[in-house]
Amino acid sequence: MDTNTSDWVTHVDLVFPQDANPLGTMFGGRVMQIMDVNSAIVAFRFCRRAAVTASSEPIDFRGPIRVGDIIEVRSRLAWAGHSSMIIRNEVYSENPLSGERNLCTIGHMNFVALGEDGRPAQVPELELRDDEERAHWREGKLVREQLLARREAQQRVG
Repeated sequence: MDTNTSDWVTHVDLVFPQDANPLGTMFGGRVMQIMDVNSAIVAFRFCRRAAVTASSEPIDFRGPIRVGDIIEVRSRLAWAGHSSMIIRNEVYSENPLSGERNLCTIGHMNFVALGEDGRPAQVPELELRDDEERAHWREGKLVREQLLARREAQQRVG
């Protein structure tokens, strides 16, 4: 894989009772854990450096994932800056008997590449190959701008 592009990383699993709350739907924290691991793989593959989660951006769960469903998490780099990377995650549920699929959330994770000294390190420029990647880049850039605005507002308050 060319390090200036980003292909989808896909995690597929079945939802078991230990993954669910008393209502029989998957814990949001477990979904976020899968998103975080997928995002780390995307970041490592893109920059070929150590990378850490800097933040999870607003994640709105649109629909439940039930015990017995198949969960599919697809992740790909949406935007890259100097050392920061915004990774897009799409989460789907699938009824294994009917095949009905539902988009449950789209969420973004912010990762930072680290050099051997443990400080932020430069990442390659992301090569955009098609209209979908360009649209994801624009959305990722917006996520990054909102993150920076939020941090700036927090600094003014605190």
